[in-house]
Amino acid sequence: MADYAHLKNGSDIRGVALDGVPGEAVNLTEQAARDLGAAFAVWLADKKKKATGALTVAVGRDSRLSGPSLLTAVSAGLRGAGVTVYDCAMASTPAMFMSTVLPGHGYDGAIMITASHLPFNRNGLKFFISDGGLEHEDIEALVALAAGELPSGGDGGCRQVDLISDYAAHLVEKIRAGIGGGEQPLSGFKIAVDAGNGAGGFFATKVLAVLGADISASQYLEPDGSFPNHIPNPENEQAMEAIIRATVENGCDLGLIFDTDVDRAGAVDAGGHEINRNRLIALLAAIVLEDCPGGTIVTDSVTSSHLAAFITDELHGVHRRFKRGYKNVINEAIRLEKTGVAAPLAIETSGHGALKENYYLDDGAYLCAKILIKAAKLRAEGKTIDSMLADLKEPAEAAELRFKIELDDFAPYGKQVLCDLEQYVNTQPGWQMAADNFEGIRVNFTEAGQRGWFLLRMSLHDPILPLNIESDDVGGAKKIAQQVYDFIKSYDKLDLSPLECYIR
Repeated sequence: MADYAHLKNGSDIRGVALDGVPGEAVNLTEQAARDLGAAFAVWLADKKKKATGALTVAVGRDSRLSGPSLLTAVSAGLRGAGVTVYDCAMASTPAMFMSTVLPGHGYDGAIMITASHLPFNRNGLKFFISDGGLEHEDIEALVALAAGELPSGGDGGCRQVDLISDYAAHLVEKIRAGIGGGEQPLSGFKIAVDAGNGAGGFFATKVLAVLGADISASQYLEPDGSFPNHIPNPENEQAMEAIIRATVENGCDLGLIFDTDVDRAGAVDAGGHEINRNRLIALLAAIVLEDCPGGTIVTDSVTSSHLAAFITDELHGVHRRFKRGYKNVINEAIRLEKTGVAAPLAIETSGHGALKENYYLDDGAYLCAKILIKAAKLRAEGKTIDSMLADLKEPAEAAELRFKIELDDFAPYGKQVLCDLEQYVNTQPGWQMAADNFEGIRVNFTEAGQRGWFLLRMSLHDPILPLNIESDDVGGAKKIAQQVYDFIKSYDKLDLSPLECYIR
């Protein structure tokens, strides 16, 4: 009996799909993909109250080298259960969700084969129905089903569909309607797109070019799962340097960058300034709150104090700082909406951003569409997109350090560190526990020379304690780091070398 519990990763399946990295044996095999496909058929039949033979499921992949073989295997598992498969070939994660709701598609379910920004040897599966992505408990159920008796021998058919073109056309119409300026409302804009050789190249050729934009400065649009130029990840320093360079050297009005499967994005203004992390959240908050005055913006736990002030004081919205994890912030926004609280945007600093108007789907391409609509309207007023961030203050210093917990059973140890820190905070003069924190321990400092904050938390899935620090004073971050070190240095199962190096 197969046991695929090791492939669970929150609300996804992830594993090693290719040989080539020492110490990383393949565990997301074609057999595993086949079994998980069949298990999804069983789960979906129960959810939809249909026979498996009456189900339709779309399957797509990003540019990873293992994508084609895993897509074939997943499709075989579905077809063996009697499901009709719609093979979307190269697609984005948001497009695969949209396959359950777009006119002309509307499948019962969808599976995307991706591991987001992880290295070339990894891959995974994301599962969707029209209500959204599956939750953690749904993945638990799938893994349990995959370990049991599965239907096989069915004769479900397979049809090829060009989903990404239909999805791109959907975005084109959204942008046209938002700008209200004819067939090519982006004429006169020069926009660089960096797809990092992932699945996002379509945004340049099938969206921007159709809308009249000059995309000649775009780069790395061709899918290549070896990722030869840089990691497709807006949080990666090399990746951001690449899109900044392309934007500035080619005199572009805007630069856009996507992760591998296009559920995250970042941007660059004409001056080469990043619109990423807190700045991306601030920009999107400014855009959505124009149509939802006083609305609540849900973010993860590591957002800046200055971002919170920008949302509340400048935009007159409400900031809800919640837990890390894109599903956490999305589900919190959905929960707030159900209680009557308007929550138009749920977004992580990683670039996962979901809007209520778009099914609360974390969709990097849709976020870029919103930015483009606003940029076009601002141009008509003689303004540029960076004008919306003029009142956002930036910290003088920021750092993120990660401490590995050197234990197999790491969770209890990490939780004990945080429990001890909570008690320690109360004994330290000048330390103020943040009132609006839902994850880890966040402490504010107001003393001159070290004004700022730190957050120590547990990683969602890994044996890691990440430490985030921001300070409004030059040299202040190291002063805060030293005080954290004074507390944490006695924990001998933590690798504190990143903190020690930073202080030195």
